[in-house]
Amino acid sequence: MMRQVIRHLLTRGSGIVVVIALTGALSAQGPGAQRPPGQAPAAQAPAPQPSGTRATGDQQRQYIFPPTGQQMPYRIYVPTTWDGKRSLPILMMLHGAGANERTYLDQGDGLLRKLAEQHGYIVVSPLGFTPMGAFGNPLRLPAVYGESAAAASQRAAVTPVRQRELSLSELDVITVLDLVTEEYGADRSRTFLAGHSMGSGGAWHLAARYPERWRAVAPMSGPFIDATTYPFDLIRKLPVFMTEGTGATPSLEGSRTLAKFMRGGNFVFEYLEVDGNHGSMVPMVWPRIFEFFNRYR
Repeated sequence: MMRQVIRHLLTRGSGIVVVIALTGALSAQGPGAQRPPGQAPAAQAPAPQPSGTRATGDQQRQYIFPPTGQQMPYRIYVPTTWDGKRSLPILMMLHGAGANERTYLDQGDGLLRKLAEQHGYIVVSPLGFTPMGAFGNPLRLPAVYGESAAAASQRAAVTPVRQRELSLSELDVITVLDLVTEEYGADRSRTFLAGHSMGSGGAWHLAARYPERWRAVAPMSGPFIDATTYPFDLIRKLPVFMTEGTGATPSLEGSRTLAKFMRGGNFVFEYLEVDGNHGSMVPMVWPRIFEFFNRYR
């Protein structure tokens, strides 16, 4: 299975050869002190846990990333009711700029973990190589949908060093997804993708890069796609649930313009606005995202 993922990445032009190796130990981390939306929690000492145990609950983990030799962190949540036999769906969550693999599982008093437990999803949260890796998407504010000149300028400014970071960020996501899928025997046909802010841009990017990998996608407050270059035909049959906060001024107009375009095309698309700002909208929309994903599981 891992060889298939490596070949898959190479055929998409990443130019990176990967051999995956798990570190000798994984670690479990209990819920820490809760933080405001978008703020990373303080680091906690993890409790050692042998690799390959297919443990349940909240777990902070790491693996060796061969392109750089670094120990790359990721976090997962596995429902405590899992019996070790059922093939569960996976929800891949991509964090916002400057956050990390821990942030979104802790915000809102651990709401994402609680909903994953309730609905029976494995949540996977990668770092994306660096906190600003962007999961392969070079666009950021003000390059929201409809701002094609800003998008073109940002793409032109990408240096070889930045392009390497973008590629490694994308690779980290796919690598971690495959590691968890294999370990838990998760259902590859029921893999869901979500992301907030920078992670929303990553979700749009990865949706078009690997449309066959996702059952449905939920980008939150980050319409970082270029109307002139984005391959919309590749996601035409992919269910997309886009959400935005009415107080998220920098991205709101781009989201509304994108929603109008998607609704007018032949897409499987839904859009929701909530009365929140860029950060506070996240816990407000999580219950609706799970409802949306449940319709396709």
